Amino acid sequence: MIITRHGLEFFKIQFGDIVIATNPPNKESSFKGPRFGADMVLVSAQYDDFNGANTLSYGNREPFEVRGPGEYEIKGVVVRGFSTFSSYQNDERINTVYSLSLESMQIAFLGAIGKPEIPAIAKEAFDSIDILFVPIGGKGVLSPKEAYKLALLIEPKIIIPMHYDGLYAEKGALQVFLKEAGANGEGSTDKLTIKRKDLEGKEMQVIVLKQT
Repeated sequence: MIITRHGLEFFKIQFGDIVIATNPPNKESSFKGPRFGADMVLVSAQYDDFNGANTLSYGNREPFEVRGPGEYEIKGVVVRGFSTFSSYQNDERINTVYSLSLESMQIAFLGAIGKPEIPAIAKEAFDSIDILFVPIGGKGVLSPKEAYKLALLIEPKIIIPMHYDGLYAEKGALQVFLKEAGANGEGSTDKLTIKRKDLEGKEMQVIVLKQT
């Protein structure tokens, strides 16, 4: 599996021939990202900065948009979504947190979640998470301290912080989060290439992905 970050909460997750994208900005957003074809797009909340699934049609790829609570299975990837809330840009809307099962790994993508808690109905799905994508930028999403508090409850093997850039994020959010986590950013990398065996012995390791 190869994970790359394209700013804010926009990630590309590729394994084999399958491509998954998370929260890509739409054409009205001030954030811009690369064009590529995706098989599946996770959209956690209906804000311009996150709901650009229609921008990721390319070549012979027409993405299936996963939007909202429910259970989905696309090309062998099992996705479960659970409803929470976000106050991004001071506009409260539903935010869906997702769990994904692929390549014998469990991934949690929290989107623009605004409170450091997971719905009780989602606790089973968020048990034994390997990789956690968590927003840390405050201002309608989790603050750095809230983000680490929630990460402690989930106890993933790897934490990938997101949403610490842009006009709507708290200044210095990444540094505050790393301090909370006792990490100094040595895990910064352009992309994360990982297999199941690479998770052995890891416990809440923070990996900062540079924007590409």
